[in-house]
Amino acid sequence: MKNLAPNCQTTQTPKLQQIWVWTQVWIHVLCGVFTLSFVFPFLKRTNKDRKIQEWSRRLLKIFNIELVVLGADLIKGIPYLMASNHISWLDIHVINAFKPIRFVAKSEVAGWPVFGWMAKQLGTVFIRRDSARHARQVVGQIAEVLQTESICIFPEGTSTAGEGVLPFKPNLFESAIVAQAPIYPLSIRYLSKASQIRSEVPAFIGDMGLLESMSNIIKNRYFIAQITVLPAFSSLNRPHIDRKRLATYCQESIAKTL
Repeated sequence: MKNLAPNCQTTQTPKLQQIWVWTQVWIHVLCGVFTLSFVFPFLKRTNKDRKIQEWSRRLLKIFNIELVVLGADLIKGIPYLMASNHISWLDIHVINAFKPIRFVAKSEVAGWPVFGWMAKQLGTVFIRRDSARHARQVVGQIAEVLQTESICIFPEGTSTAGEGVLPFKPNLFESAIVAQAPIYPLSIRYLSKASQIRSEVPAFIGDMGLLESMSNIIKNRYFIAQITVLPAFSSLNRPHIDRKRLATYCQESIAKTL
């Protein structure tokens, strides 16, 4: 797969249209805040998931992002742990547009204006990346969630440009062993609509801020978000399975798709 730098996009959004897209984004965010504040407390889980999916799909539509899902039929109805590579803050909304799920996110996300508050309301589990002790506590929280709900982790521990996969940190995979839940690897790729090759426009890396990343996406809003669900690894009835093996299986499965 060839690389595609952000400035290789063939079409850039006109200035006036960029302003209109920004307007739509903030209206959509405010609608989300209203829903979380005044509607969510009175909804059942299935209705909450439907609202999350609708909101995420609308956000992708505003950004003009086409969603392509491969392997969706592999997922069964029981609670599962999903392990995904990580490229952008968009990843969460891309996954929720496909199938709403709870997430584990770095603690910094909790401090983001508006979006951090929204993440808290959606039941996101926050983890401090510099604390092994805190990671062990989070494993227990995730295992408890997996008794009734599915949850998604980004085991690279950071986001990348999407060219490859960083080594998966094994700590959080322990939760699937404790809960005896299946683990699904999930591959995320962003492709240029014009060339069908990898786009780095959505990449949220380095010292980039959230608004800067959103601006990049709005200026170059002509790409595809492709997610691929890969065969599950079940820890059920495997007493000698360890978290490192689970992490390696997911990492290698995803790497093959990139």
